[in-house]
Amino acid sequence: MTVEQDKIFSKPLDQIGDFRFDDTVASVFPDMISRSIPGYGEILQTLSKLARKAVTADSQVYDLGCSLGAATLAMRRGIRETGVKIIAVDNSEAMINRAQSHLQAYVSDVPVELVCADIRDVAIEHASMVVLNFTLQFLAPEDRDRLVTKVYRGMCPGGLLVVSEKLVFAQPQTHRLMDDLHLDFKRANGYSELEISQKRTALENVMRPDTLEQHQARFAKAGFRESSLWFQCYNFASMVAIK
Repeated sequence: MTVEQDKIFSKPLDQIGDFRFDDTVASVFPDMISRSIPGYGEILQTLSKLARKAVTADSQVYDLGCSLGAATLAMRRGIRETGVKIIAVDNSEAMINRAQSHLQAYVSDVPVELVCADIRDVAIEHASMVVLNFTLQFLAPEDRDRLVTKVYRGMCPGGLLVVSEKLVFAQPQTHRLMDDLHLDFKRANGYSELEISQKRTALENVMRPDTLEQHQARFAKAGFRESSLWFQCYNFASMVAIK
């Protein structure tokens, strides 16, 4: 499958609107993600390993904010139990349509139900594993606690929640250092200063990251008995929480 290169912000724009997961973004999303998120491939590989350990027979697995289904595919490769169904949800019709073709390219005994809906409206039931892969940061801050609590209530005992996010840091020098390292990562992957600047402007109003401490407090408030950071590269991280 040919991956189209991300050139969305490569030319000066008279007006920069809020970032949207529309068909233009969906068409270049794999390239955009791989060049923008350090450690993204490692996170996907580990999702497969986590699914092998966490998913139980006759349960459901949720990929909330599934975009093109990369996390869904990773988990499906790792699942060995029977009677498991993955429910992959995204509110972008463009993403869901492309996810369908991506999923059809790989043969598996694990069925996937693709749902075009707001993840805040989807019921979580009998879940042994739930993934929010760079999704929570796009929700309004007041909705994040409610969603994580809903996930907790819909999980089986021992169920695993995986949350991957961009982080902010309370210490200003640390924040600047991690931000600079991320910008260098994007430059090294071929993004120009214009592209970096215009995309940052587009994301300002739609992506509001939390600190690691905010995530940990949210897991505890929802009822998760344990949580831990398992991966971090610069200001990008992935966490696990266990019911």
